[in-house]
Amino acid sequence: MIFKDPFILILVPAVLVLLFWTALRLRSASLRFPSGNLVGSLHRTWKIRFFWAPAFLRYLAVILFIIALSGPRSVLEEAKHEIEGIDIVLAIDGSGSMAAEDFTLKGQRYNRLEVIKSVVGEFIDARKSDRIGLVAFAGLAYTVSPLTTDYSWLKTNLERLQLNMMEDGTAIGSGISASLSRLQKSEAKSKVIILLTDGVNNRGKVDPVAAAKAAKVMGVKVYTIGAGTNGMAPYPVQDIWGRHGYQNVPVEIDEETLRTIADTTGGRYFRATDTDSLRDVYNEIDRLEKTKIEETGYREYKELFVYFLGAALILLLLAVALESTVFLRLP
Repeated sequence: MIFKDPFILILVPAVLVLLFWTALRLRSASLRFPSGNLVGSLHRTWKIRFFWAPAFLRYLAVILFIIALSGPRSVLEEAKHEIEGIDIVLAIDGSGSMAAEDFTLKGQRYNRLEVIKSVVGEFIDARKSDRIGLVAFAGLAYTVSPLTTDYSWLKTNLERLQLNMMEDGTAIGSGISASLSRLQKSEAKSKVIILLTDGVNNRGKVDPVAAAKAAKVMGVKVYTIGAGTNGMAPYPVQDIWGRHGYQNVPVEIDEETLRTIADTTGGRYFRATDTDSLRDVYNEIDRLEKTKIEETGYREYKELFVYFLGAALILLLLAVALESTVFLRLP
């Protein structure tokens, strides 16, 4: 419970002092006898024992009136409005090489794309006030989801991302350009692209470094992630008899280009060789891209003064009733 005007409560000690002083006065005898032997044998009735009750009830009513006047209230709800967060575009490689099954999830082998979708979903869940968009790229790039704070809808679109949905290839420059188009009208103080790929730029008409320079001009920071094991990765294949197996293929990631993109825009390059390191990368980016958000809040209150006011009136009426009946005094 809090008070709207708590300074009014300073009157309560004054009432308590007055109550104490009145109690001392009432303890003194109204009539004086030359000897206590004349009244000592008289039995004290309950009316005599509690003759102070009406006065006590009056002072207690005054205290309750003062509390009611101070505006007691309880907080029903406190809401906060986020003034400004970060605009983030997640650019994910959806090329055929993402079918390599060199990552595991919950003890089972999955292809890179499925594991990345799971880790990216965790990253989305960790953000609370930012607009997040999603871009997929292979030989071309397309927008899976525009910037939104509807994380449930965003994750639904993330799950729809599958292999072989686009012309194969790895167009890193196109992925950056498509992400920048999502951020073109952004007024956020901080704008970020998190680009993940497992290959080398071999498609598209946009040079990745040129796209990075455009991002720098727009004030967009690009974090790049190279995903895949070192050396060889198991790639699912099917023989002429329809039997499924794996063929080890070399992992080729253009780390120099990814590092240049990150350095050009003020971001960082990360290498993820398994599920745990991939999760650590997104957690690290999540930590780096936390911003202090200015907030304005409001509170909804339940006013409690009516209860104190009602109790005070009841006590006052009770005091008057007692003084007019059982504690009636004749002059």
